[in-house]
Amino acid sequence: MTAIERAIAEDADCSKILHQVAGARGAINGLVDELIEAHAREHVAHPDLTDEARAAGVEELIAAIRRYSK
Repeated sequence: MTAIERAIAEDADCSKILHQVAGARGAINGLVDELIEAHAREHVAHPDLTDEARAAGVEELIAAIRRYSK
């Protein structure tokens, strides 16, 4: 983010800034994908979970996906 802010402050070429923003967005999307997968494995699919814990994990996952997809 600092590089993007600096590029904007320095009046860098728009295409350069857009390229940086696209890269940052891709990195964030990749991180979100990893976090969703980790949550699903640990809080939904883990074999040691109780039915109540699994149900809570599913609700948390659905809420996170809904927030992310907006």
